[in-house]
Amino acid sequence: MSSTAELIETIRKYALVALSKARYAHSIRVAEMSETLCQKFGINPELGKLCGVAHDMCKELSDDLLISFASRDGMPIKDIEKAKPSLLHGRAAAVKLNEDYAVTNRDVLQAIANHTFGCKDLYDLGKILYVADKIEPGREHITKEYLDNIMKMDLNSMTAFVVQENVDFLNARGKAIADDTLELLESLKK
Repeated sequence: MSSTAELIETIRKYALVALSKARYAHSIRVAEMSETLCQKFGINPELGKLCGVAHDMCKELSDDLLISFASRDGMPIKDIEKAKPSLLHGRAAAVKLNEDYAVTNRDVLQAIANHTFGCKDLYDLGKILYVADKIEPGREHITKEYLDNIMKMDLNSMTAFVVQENVDFLNARGKAIADDTLELLESLKK
C-alpha cells in the first residue's frame, strides 16, 4: 500500500461488502470519533481513522474463521473467547490486516486486537479506539451533553470512565468480564 489514505479506502470497501449496513455505519462513526480523539490527543488522525474502519471488519465472520484467524496471533484463546468466539473479532481483524494488507504498525495492530477487552499495557491509540467504539454517536446512551463532558477529560481519565461504564453495564446484566478489562481499569487508576 502506498499511503494510509489508500489503505483506509481499501479497508472501507472491504467492510462495506463484509458487514451489515448497521455494522458498517457503526465502523464509519467509530473511524470519525477515533480521528477526532487522535486530533485532540496529538496522535496521527489517519491511524485513528484506519483503526475505526478496520476494528469490526471480521465481526460477522463465522466462529470457525474467527478462531482460525485469532489462533495465528500467537496468543492463547481464553475461556471467555471459547465460550463466545465472536469476541475474537478484534484479534482476527488484526491478523487479517497484517496478513492480507501488510499492516505492521504495532500501535494499529494492538489497538484493533484489543478493542474488545482492552489490556493493561494498552497504547494510547488503543485507548482511543476502545473509547471511540463505546462513545460513537450512534450508541443509544450517547448525548451531546455526555460527549461534551467526556471531551473535557484527559485520555487516561476518559478511558477509565468508559471502561468503568462498560464493567458496570456487564455486571448489571450478569455477563462475564474479561480479566484484561479489569487489568486495564486497574492500570488506569494507578
